Amino acid sequence: MSESKVWKFHNDVDTDQIIGSQYLLLPNVEEMKQYTFESLDPGFAAKAQPGDIIVAAENFGCGSSREQAPSVLKALGIKAVIAKSFARIFYRNSINIGLPVIVCKDLYEHVEDGAIADLDLSAGTVSVDGQEFSCTKLPEYMQKILNAGGLIASLNKEV
Repeated sequence: MSESKVWKFHNDVDTDQIIGSQYLLLPNVEEMKQYTFESLDPGFAAKAQPGDIIVAAENFGCGSSREQAPSVLKALGIKAVIAKSFARIFYRNSINIGLPVIVCKDLYEHVEDGAIADLDLSAGTVSVDGQEFSCTKLPEYMQKILNAGGLIASLNKEV
């Protein structure tokens, strides 16, 4: 386990809030990442550090199916997104690119923005302020995809 700063977001954060559609014209994710969450927290990309985690309420990643939304989070070094629930396509896109997405129903009410959390992906737990919360533990095959850096990287290792 390692300590991570928490960035807390509300219900129904959509992919346009994660990365605005006007930035999709930029040539790559590295150039896009500086605009992550611009409409919700204009300074987010400058403040976020590798290893930080995002904690959100219900339906995180709703909206379009753009893969750039989880990609900019990963490019910023976000360690994982923990939410009460995810939009299905965002969840799948995140796994495909190697960004851990964890369902944890009880954490949101017990954590504040800026808190320090310990996430143990292999155990399926997150600890904040001395409280431990059980999260959905990823199946072994999904953990292998994440460990490889995403679906394509995982498939390339199998060949």
